[in-house]
Amino acid sequence: MDQLSDINDLLEARCVDEVWALLIERMREYGFDRLLYIYARINPGNQLGEPGNALMLSNHSKAYLDRFVGDSLYRNAPMVRWANENQGVCNWRCIDEMLETGNVTAAERQVIAFNRQHGVFAGMSISFAALAVRAKGGIGLVAHAGLGHDDVDRIWQRHGAEILALTRVAHLRIISLPHPQARVMLSPRQREALEWVAEGKTTLDIAVLMGVSVATVEKHLRLARESLNVDNTAQAVAKATIMNQIFTMDV
Repeated sequence: MDQLSDINDLLEARCVDEVWALLIERMREYGFDRLLYIYARINPGNQLGEPGNALMLSNHSKAYLDRFVGDSLYRNAPMVRWANENQGVCNWRCIDEMLETGNVTAAERQVIAFNRQHGVFAGMSISFAALAVRAKGGIGLVAHAGLGHDDVDRIWQRHGAEILALTRVAHLRIISLPHPQARVMLSPRQREALEWVAEGKTTLDIAVLMGVSVATVEKHLRLARESLNVDNTAQAVAKATIMNQIFTMDV
């Protein structure tokens, strides 16, 4: 594998899907065949925000994701807790250690049992350095069936620097691109109105800049709030920003 070429490919990717496809392919070659990436807002108390505000990417089976993500089991996953509270890399051997010491809640035990039913046993979690206040990103790498914690250690000893570099670059690229689950969330005029709000313009200012009436500007902002499922325009600007829906180039 040519890591420099891979990094350039990640940097040149024009959409999240391209980044994700390359990362899946490379991690499979290292020995990790299932990935789950999360970039989300963190509420006070170190808790993940609402799923609608999170970007989750995965190649796990639909049956697994319907329960783990759809039923919000991930909120009680021990490694999600670890990722919220730490930065760096952790072998999932630590889950066995948590069980041995009793350092898990009843809800976490249920998640561990669910994961093992689906063959999620050995692997690594990488928690990325926070780049924004109350925002967190991380990725879980599930080792191929039949591999154990010692095998994961050997993979990491041999390729850890490469894996860390690729996942970090992929993370930085993903959060710089428009949120793939919201490609048609805002119309061009709604985005423009929100951008002007972010620039500190008043509704009257925006009407003049956009060449429309104040009522039309208010309509664009109302529809943007509804599309983003937020209560006010300030929240709309914040959510559109973290989802890279404003101040972006069309590609």
